[in-house]
Amino acid sequence: MDALEICYMSAGDLSNLVQSKEVSPVEIIDAHLARVEETEPVLNSFITLLADESRAAARQAEKDIQAGRYKGPLHGIPVGLKDLYNTGGVRTTSGSKIFDTFIPAEDCTVAAKFQQAGAILLGKLNMHQFAYGPTGENPDYGHMHNPWNPEMVTGGSSGGSGSAAAAGQCTITTGSDTGGSIR
Repeated sequence: MDALEICYMSAGDLSNLVQSKEVSPVEIIDAHLARVEETEPVLNSFITLLADESRAAARQAEKDIQAGRYKGPLHGIPVGLKDLYNTGGVRTTSGSKIFDTFIPAEDCTVAAKFQQAGAILLGKLNMHQFAYGPTGENPDYGHMHNPWNPEMVTGGSSGGSGSAAAAGQCTITTGSDTGGSIR
């Protein structure tokens, strides 16, 4: 199985391969980071990429799984969080330079649940400023682009999430839905 194949597998399929030790969390994270490196210059899906941190988390997940400390179906699976969700120790901008240096003290519930389940945070995803717009255009961190046609917008406000999922940059991404943007 090649790296691109890993990037487009479902969370369930990857989970089965991790649990059976056919694929390691390190292989999964390396495949996704390679995909991000390849596609990010065009797509601009991420505001904050946690390459070193996600590699370290993958190594730890691999050790835990090999030692029989399997946390469940999300253990070792890469997740990208819309940059609206607070992550303790990792900046959360809400898509605006106003919060460029804001580092929350603790995780929001979604981030905490992913961490408890052993999911690996790959990074924080680009978005329409303050989740207040339908286009995926961001004047501060750059516009997000559709992986199937980079001349088209992704939609929004969770544009980075949609772009990252469609391009195989992350297995799981989060979005928010105020006016129907992820329905």
